[in-house]
Amino acid sequence: MLWNIKNYEDKLTYLETEHYIKFVKDHFEDSLAQELDLIRVSAPLFVRRNSGLNDDLNGIERPVSFDAKNIEDELEVVHSLAKWKRSALKKYDFRNMGIYTDMNAIRRDEIVDNIHSFYVDQWDWEKVINKKDRNIETFKDYVVRIVKALKRTEQALHVACPILECFIEEKVTFISSQELEDLYPDLDPKKREEVFTKEHKTVCITEIGDTLKSGKPHDLRAPDYDDWHLNGDILIYDPIVDKAIEISSMGIRVDKDAMMSQLKKARATDRISLPYHQDILNNRLPQTIGGGIGQSRICLILLNKAHIGEVQASIWPKGMYDECKEAGIHLL
Repeated sequence: MLWNIKNYEDKLTYLETEHYIKFVKDHFEDSLAQELDLIRVSAPLFVRRNSGLNDDLNGIERPVSFDAKNIEDELEVVHSLAKWKRSALKKYDFRNMGIYTDMNAIRRDEIVDNIHSFYVDQWDWEKVINKKDRNIETFKDYVVRIVKALKRTEQALHVACPILECFIEEKVTFISSQELEDLYPDLDPKKREEVFTKEHKTVCITEIGDTLKSGKPHDLRAPDYDDWHLNGDILIYDPIVDKAIEISSMGIRVDKDAMMSQLKKARATDRISLPYHQDILNNRLPQTIGGGIGQSRICLILLNKAHIGEVQASIWPKGMYDECKEAGIHLL
């Protein structure tokens, strides 16, 4: 379903759009790597199904799977690289640095709209931390640094293309999912996000995944990568679409105690025998923090676009092509 966008006018030609997509990606990638002390690595498009490395997102999305010649296991296109990155840090023996990579995924069960696509492109990043740094202060520090890299990119883009509007608020307002529910008890979680982010512009909602006082979680999270008490989503208010847009989901990763507690709550203890989960239970993986940052969503925001299909090539429902044309939205 296309969001109702009023009086939208694309500020860039097709060629300008392609030029500034590259500008944004190059600049933000460099800023992020510098801010978080990361180096780029190569990453897989698919993993073995029985490795436990694929991200099961909310637990209901179906991965795209296939068999391959001379490979005995079924393979799955990644949903994200949340678990793979932690294993990679151990494999590469990175102790004082982190990694980032381009993550490309297919999410076949996505409900597509102005910011959701079957094709997902992210910067996935991960960094080793000390056990003593497994706290909310560490998490917040990384959020602030990511937003700082985003703001620098916006400023550089405005110098290169002054016609584009700047509206990123560098100051991050933090609020826990329970505080948000207490503030707006009569609103559903998405509406709470909308109202709060519209007021504060740049927001990080923390502690996502566990059950709130209402008996429901703010949002679903896989139980075996983020610690539900040390994670969160970064949201930016976008005046072009008049919506809160989530640009990143991130967190300090589970230790064995957090993983076991969350697996029990999610009734997913059958995963314990998988290689990845055994590595956590036997302390074979480093303590890390990491997340994904939406490439197309950042381009959408910074290029003042109204639809993610203006900054990435994907497939859309037939009716959406007509709706976009009527709204002056030019899909790639």
